[in-house]
Amino acid sequence: MIHTPDLIISALYIAVIFIIGLWSGIRHQHRTKNNNNEAGEYFLAGKKLRWPMIGLALFATNISCVHLVSLAQSGFDTGLLNGDFEWMAAFTLILLALFFAPFYIKSGVSTLPDFLEKRYDRASRDWLAIVSVVSAILIHIAFSLLAGGIVLHTLFGVDMYTSVIVISVITTIYTVVGGLTAVVVTESIQTIVLLGGAIIMSIAAYTKMGGWEPMVDVLKHTGELNKLSMLRPHGDASGMPWYAVFLGYPVLGIWYWCADQTIVQRVLGAKDENHARVGPLFCGFIKILPVFIFVMPGLFAYTLAQSGHLDISALKSIVNGKEVVNSKGIYTLMITQLIPPGLIGVLVAALLSGLMSQISGALNSISTIVSYDIYKRYQPQATDAKLVNVGKIAAGVSLIVSLLMLPLLNNYESIFNGLNDIIAHIAPPITCVFLLGVFWEKASAVSAKYTLWVGSAIGVAVFIIGKVYPTGFIGSIPFMMMAFYLFLVCLFMQVVLSYLYPVQHTKESQTLYWRSPWEPLRGVAWPGLGNYKVLSILLIGIMAVLFYIFK
Repeated sequence: MIHTPDLIISALYIAVIFIIGLWSGIRHQHRTKNNNNEAGEYFLAGKKLRWPMIGLALFATNISCVHLVSLAQSGFDTGLLNGDFEWMAAFTLILLALFFAPFYIKSGVSTLPDFLEKRYDRASRDWLAIVSVVSAILIHIAFSLLAGGIVLHTLFGVDMYTSVIVISVITTIYTVVGGLTAVVVTESIQTIVLLGGAIIMSIAAYTKMGGWEPMVDVLKHTGELNKLSMLRPHGDASGMPWYAVFLGYPVLGIWYWCADQTIVQRVLGAKDENHARVGPLFCGFIKILPVFIFVMPGLFAYTLAQSGHLDISALKSIVNGKEVVNSKGIYTLMITQLIPPGLIGVLVAALLSGLMSQISGALNSISTIVSYDIYKRYQPQATDAKLVNVGKIAAGVSLIVSLLMLPLLNNYESIFNGLNDIIAHIAPPITCVFLLGVFWEKASAVSAKYTLWVGSAIGVAVFIIGKVYPTGFIGSIPFMMMAFYLFLVCLFMQVVLSYLYPVQHTKESQTLYWRSPWEPLRGVAWPGLGNYKVLSILLIGIMAVLFYIFK
């Protein structure tokens, strides 16, 4: 339980974000009330976003309570290993900046399903719209609510569902009223607060341990020095050897960062192509931080517990005669034992930032897809005002569905692994269709349609079989390698179908693929350090050095 001053700080933070969200959204709508593009202003902020806000909003939409809670849990359980997901993201953000973002801006689309229709056909658009809504509800909202509910229940002693419902309703109000402008403004603030809180926790854990060397000494003494390794050998007990990271992550990452509406919507709202490119690269540089401020504290918590400086008895229980540690609550335990009163309120504000920004971003993308890609298909004459209202209703319904899914998702032992396990079975067909659509002239509409349909069906079937028969052949395949295998199946399927059913390009689709990998690199760039090519090379160099140090 936390003290009254910390409770006041947390409540004030929620109130301030609520007021800022409403004010920015209403102010933007007031300024543009005579604009003929009311829907575009609401869903895409009038396409006026600049690179700093895009980068911060991308990071805020990605980082949520799930990361604060589950990356600390993974740091406690397996060390720095799951930091691979954070650092590999930098490479897919480079792909977004160099190859995908200029395409999306050039095509003038409002949603990624809209892009698939222009490149392929209506059937591909419809399928991606449905999958995007489902994944936003499941991955971006429900898992965040679960992680936030666990923390708020432990800290405040209130029922998990009560706490997340209150936070969700507050977030939904300013998101529904203010649209993307409110989302991006509040996300930018929340990113700063979230990073500040995470840094405070990192410093507290580091100080309590007495520095880096004492932590390493404890790992040596306990025989757990491999917790410092991010690239594990073949046969590692984690099921994530180095090759699984480099083969499996791109399948997940390209879908998540380059083809998921919730993430890419910030890029679609960019002022111009250069802002759309530099924003993701800025986010790529920020993604260096999570290993040090989200994962590392969990590793310090492990060594603190081993050396008797952190009491984890509250997390222990007896299961089948064995003592087990429910590490889901490790971050909350660190807050109550390592952070002094007063600063605890800041940490809670950081957690709330992650929760609220994730919910707001996902709700805005859901409302955009439902309005543009589903409702407008059956009501093509719908006014902008009607589209906005439909989007608001969709956001409210999605939140209710997310809340109903919490008991099911709580069965996962690790929140972070559960999240990525689901993505691994959703992503392969979408990643395949986008990659071939953007880089291969011969990718046909028929091949895309059947790859999405059949690939998704195979993914669901494999997921169910793996859960029903966890010790069977399919159930024993690590999810990262499963993602890679499913991608190969989808790739084979689309290539074969493209030759069986050759592409018949429309006047529009003829312009929606790169003739060569070098074509997108010829786009106009800002001079100096702001040049997207210079920033990309710099980011690749930094990531290569970091992976070498922590290999």
